[in-house]
Amino acid sequence: MAATSCDLCAHYVYDEEEDFYECLVNMDEDDYARFITSAYESCPYFQLDDEYKIVRKQM
Repeated sequence: MAATSCDLCAHYVYDEEEDFYECLVNMDEDDYARFITSAYESCPYFQLDDEYKIVRKQM
């Protein structure tokens, strides 16, 4: 398993209409081809879905 998990990523969003999760990273065809053909240790687009980040800034 990769070092990062899509379940924890801010780009991994549930689509209620289609009833499934999808990655919302905006990639063009070249980026996507590099992504699926490369052997990444972890996803280069991973961003921790930290829902409390805004609250900590307000403190």
